[in-house]
Amino acid sequence: MSDFDFTVPVLIAGAGACGAAAALAAVDAGVMPLVIEREDRAGGSTGMSQGLFCAAGSQSQRDHGIEDDADIFFADIMAKARGQTDPVIARALADNSASTLEWLRESHDLPWELDTRFRASYGNSRQRIHGWPGHSGLEMVQLFHRRMDDAGIDVLMETKLVDIFVDDDGRVTGAALERVDGAIEKVGCDALILACGGFGANRAMTDHYMPETKALRYNGHEGSHGEAIFIGERLGAALGDMGSYQGYAMLTDPQGISVPPPVLIEGGVIVNRLGDRFTDESDDIAGMVHPLSGQPEGMGWVIYDAEIEGRCKDIPELAQLMELNAQKASDSLDGLAALIGVDPVKLVAALFDVQQVAAKGGTDGFGRVWTNDRPPQGPYRALKVTGALYHTQGGLQIDGQARVLRSDGTAFPNLFAGGGSARSVSGPSSWGYLPAMGLTTAIVLGRLAGQAAASLSTN
Repeated sequence: MSDFDFTVPVLIAGAGACGAAAALAAVDAGVMPLVIEREDRAGGSTGMSQGLFCAAGSQSQRDHGIEDDADIFFADIMAKARGQTDPVIARALADNSASTLEWLRESHDLPWELDTRFRASYGNSRQRIHGWPGHSGLEMVQLFHRRMDDAGIDVLMETKLVDIFVDDDGRVTGAALERVDGAIEKVGCDALILACGGFGANRAMTDHYMPETKALRYNGHEGSHGEAIFIGERLGAALGDMGSYQGYAMLTDPQGISVPPPVLIEGGVIVNRLGDRFTDESDDIAGMVHPLSGQPEGMGWVIYDAEIEGRCKDIPELAQLMELNAQKASDSLDGLAALIGVDPVKLVAALFDVQQVAAKGGTDGFGRVWTNDRPPQGPYRALKVTGALYHTQGGLQIDGQARVLRSDGTAFPNLFAGGGSARSVSGPSSWGYLPAMGLTTAIVLGRLAGQAAASLSTN
């Protein structure tokens, strides 16, 4: 097709962390991309995240005496997914996580450092979660956009990808874009990167691919309808792990703010509306959504204490909740039970049990090991929570360079995908999700796609 309104070397659909990383990588390779974004401002799924990034073998880890490398990270990814994920994608993420982090730190002044508040847990055998304390995912994506602006990269907001054009050999020649006024522009390109969101806001798709989430709230970006996945599949692209997603059992009600994982990692527990514990809170941060959804009214209470609160109070989400006075507080468990409406006998029994087990450094009846953890002792705190679907982890099948693959396993020569558009490494359901891997996948695949797409440019 030759009747394009204009042509660019690399076209990137999506301006979240994946699209921004792809754009910066293309510029660093000497190619100026064009980025489009369906929303009217920076944010998307990235903006709703905590801005945390897993990297193995980073300088910041070494500065803290943490021994980690790509092989250990790869093993952790495969173990968490029970071997049921794509080892090629997992290997690409593990091998490139640290170099991508250092590239963004050194070349684009994105100040990630090891966040030592996140202990090795939930499948990460090493402390490898990086961020910048006190800052959110929204601030991170806004900084990404400042760096794109610094590099002279054009970002067309309120512009939606509606179709992709390919030639007889399956090479992408361009795309149709819909502007805010409904006008359609046809843009030619040497390479196209799909860095759009997933499909969490598309209830028909989630009901079809992950019916067990029907009872869950959706706490992701409302623009995540899976259009890029639709379009790619229409071209003959393969899909992978469409039943994969990140669930979360600690969305506060009614505030709609996530309780950060360190509240549990530091010793917090969850009880149901009756006051009973019902799961090992240290086992599966994403899969725990299902035990919670099976409790009365699908609700629970995160129980912690003033000491845990003090260690976690600078995490933005908990700081927000404290500012809203969302937490119920009492010096005694009887007083706390009265505040939150649970049976005081059951609540006291639940906490007494873990306190006794922890005093002996043992394992409780749900399998939680209390060798190094300290359960709540008082003064006590409680936050009301429910389970939610945060974002999907399945999408277009890709290779180790983020190239989209056809159903027969061959690669489209110049079509790439990352972020919510691409298959991730969480396996077929929710239990394979590693903390902070959503952003890791988006940024690492974005960089790989940007580099590979730039190498195809004829301009």
